[in-house]
Amino acid sequence: MSSAGSPQRSVHDALLVECAWEVANTKRSRSLSYEQREASEVGGIYTVIKTKAPVTCQEYGDRYLLIGPLSYKSAPMEVDAIDWEAPPKEGEIESRSLPSLSEEIKTDSMSRPTPALSNTDKALRDTLASMRDRGVKFLYGRWLIEGGPKVLLFDTGSVWNRLDEWKTDLWNLAGIPSPPNDTETNETILLGYLVAWFLGEVSCPWSYISKLLPNSANSVHAQFSSRERSRAIIAHFHEWQVGLAIPLCRKRHIDVTTIFTTHATLLGRYLCAGSVDFYNNLAYFDVDHEAGKRGIYHRYCIERSSAHCADVFTTVSHITAYESEHLLKRKPGRSEPAFQAIMPGTRKLILSSYRFHFADGVLPNGLNVTKFSAMHEFQNLHALSKQKINDFVRGHFYGHYDFDLDNTLYFFTAGRYEYRNKGVDMFIESLARLNYRLQQMGTKMTVVAFIIMPAATHSYTIEALKGQAVTKQLRDTVTEIQNRIGARLFERTARYTGESGTEVPDAASLLSDEDRILLKRRVFALRRNSLPPVTTHNMADDAADPILNQIRRVQLFNRGTDRVKIIFHPEFLNANNPILGLDYEEFVRGCHLGVFPSYYEPWGYTPAECTVMGVPSITTNLSGFGCYMDELIENSDDYGIYIVDRRQKSVEDSVNQLADQMVSFCTKTRRQRINQRNRTERLSDLLDWKKLGLEYAKARQLALRRAYPDSFTDDDFDFESGQVRVPRPMSAPGSPRFLSGMMTPGDLGTLTEEMQSLGTSDYMGAQTWESMMSRNNKNDEEEDAYPFPLVMKKRGGSSSSGLASGQTTPGGVKSAGKQKVLNEEDLQRADEALSHHTNGGVDTNGGTIGR
Repeated sequence: MSSAGSPQRSVHDALLVECAWEVANTKRSRSLSYEQREASEVGGIYTVIKTKAPVTCQEYGDRYLLIGPLSYKSAPMEVDAIDWEAPPKEGEIESRSLPSLSEEIKTDSMSRPTPALSNTDKALRDTLASMRDRGVKFLYGRWLIEGGPKVLLFDTGSVWNRLDEWKTDLWNLAGIPSPPNDTETNETILLGYLVAWFLGEVSCPWSYISKLLPNSANSVHAQFSSRERSRAIIAHFHEWQVGLAIPLCRKRHIDVTTIFTTHATLLGRYLCAGSVDFYNNLAYFDVDHEAGKRGIYHRYCIERSSAHCADVFTTVSHITAYESEHLLKRKPGRSEPAFQAIMPGTRKLILSSYRFHFADGVLPNGLNVTKFSAMHEFQNLHALSKQKINDFVRGHFYGHYDFDLDNTLYFFTAGRYEYRNKGVDMFIESLARLNYRLQQMGTKMTVVAFIIMPAATHSYTIEALKGQAVTKQLRDTVTEIQNRIGARLFERTARYTGESGTEVPDAASLLSDEDRILLKRRVFALRRNSLPPVTTHNMADDAADPILNQIRRVQLFNRGTDRVKIIFHPEFLNANNPILGLDYEEFVRGCHLGVFPSYYEPWGYTPAECTVMGVPSITTNLSGFGCYMDELIENSDDYGIYIVDRRQKSVEDSVNQLADQMVSFCTKTRRQRINQRNRTERLSDLLDWKKLGLEYAKARQLALRRAYPDSFTDDDFDFESGQVRVPRPMSAPGSPRFLSGMMTPGDLGTLTEEMQSLGTSDYMGAQTWESMMSRNNKNDEEEDAYPFPLVMKKRGGSSSSGLASGQTTPGGVKSAGKQKVLNEEDLQRADEALSHHTNGGVDTNGGTIGR
């Protein structure tokens, strides 16, 4: 928002200030009980800010600053303080020059020494000194994460004496009420005014701003922009807790351009938690009445004013954009009517250049894919983590451990305890139907379903602790007996004297009577009359717990006849846990399928994390992640991203669809699951910040265009428009084109000549075309089959070369460099072989004949 009479600022080396409550703050505010919080002890916005920092630092270098509240508990472990008062050394580099966003980060910024502020930071130094002199306490330094961004953390308690004055000013300025007993809103007001104070100090001339701010309450807004007047300042705010600074900047005409990103609407979370038909009635809610009825009207006012006063309003997904349009009354990405009046004719010019995510105002959340990248090792990591889960399962089901772990699949759901919003009700109901269908099928497959959600507990259950203890005792005893048997075996064989019949000791003589008695004791200790527990903890309110009540209703009690076992672990995972001692990432890698049938999920980091770790997942089209992947991927099921339709289908149909997807997964062979995990892991690039960070760059450029339209021409837009959908995989990896019906005789030659000696399960017995056809009919060796008919090009009437017409073989290039061309006899033999293909035939004109 450019101020009248202010000098033209440079938009090509703009400063970026990003504000969020979660900056260097792993512990969320007490007010955030309904805010984004995934299956770890840090929130989703913390993950966004932290994982996005490397690519943002790569683009902006030291022109990037993060602002948040100061937590004296976490700040010493998160931030390396900088002596901002120290003068710069002579010859010091004025600012770091980092590679562009499209290049790789080649240096580790954390390995560099922390310098004093440079000459270009003089405006920042003067601003901090001015605020300190007025009693504001803060911490300035570098965040100890990849990229090492600069952070400024304000101590809201240091300005608590100004709270009443600022509340009065907020009411007079914007008509936003603030009740006296809402401590969380009070902290929001204090932080919002501190951020606006800081931005005002940097961007606007004091002589100009002082005329607009005659009283002492307003005089705090005057100085970063007044000291930094040569470059544009972009202020990006995440969520309403820091968004209060946006209407303050707009009302005070502070010369900064603002972006507001909502990761979930406040009212939307409350409405969905109240079990309303949210999406079907979204356009009909009386938002003021609903917010007032729930006692959050003042917070809703802050959120709505932030959305309307921002130059650019964005959300994290299309489903949240639709929600924001109705609840916050502004469509993300669009200019508000006031903007049209100030800058007539500009909106059409700007929006015509920004298509897809940019015009829709959607900034998808990404991940630092490098953190999870394991290359070819991720399959080995799955096996190692699965073995640790196996150890837990043996102990938990002791006495009833009568199923084969080689035929056991591990499903899980995780997140904060929101029974309906997270779709736990649908998950448990679908598990009951899965159990029935597996029993009817007579399969030996067993599913162990984990529910990882924190709830109020007293302690671990005695049965859970005893199970792990007796199993460990049995394992230790077997190890000791094994060592003693090995020693006896060595001694007996070493004393061999050549007597016939004494070469190999008698097996019965190796196990002593003492060892036999000890082993019997350990085995008898595994007996128990009760069923394996459903939960690992003693719940604080067992009778009223929604998850346990749902389990009781569907009667999933871990009986021996149940093919689906269920375990409710009401605590975040930790490697120090005496029962399930794995970190969350390690646990996810060991599972086979993540199930997240959420009803309200603005984005959903849990299925995204599954994807980058190569674990298939089930999500819904009401989650941001599900919408994003459904938009980018054709036939997402083939890539291990199953999407349940909760938007157009009834609850009953959605539950059946989820059960069908889980049954389909259970019927896959081990080879098919391995192939699917490979395809899932290859989707990681779609979630990498190196790709999704460009959407943030587009939003920043749009903000600059709206604030400084005269500084841009139509040719200044450097980003490509549109999206490229990921096509359906042509075939299962490991056997390309064969089962899809697209294998040529040349492919057969390659497999027969080059792969025959491998002796692997992929190519065992693949000696002839007929043997491969018969092998295709065996269910236990079958790869993923796709309904592609076998189509071959016409033999005649083509002037194209043999390679283009399909008459050369991929494996038929001779050592002399000549291509092997099929003669008529070869083609006739190929036609004979192809006539046996069960998926379809080929007529003489190259068309398909049935299936």
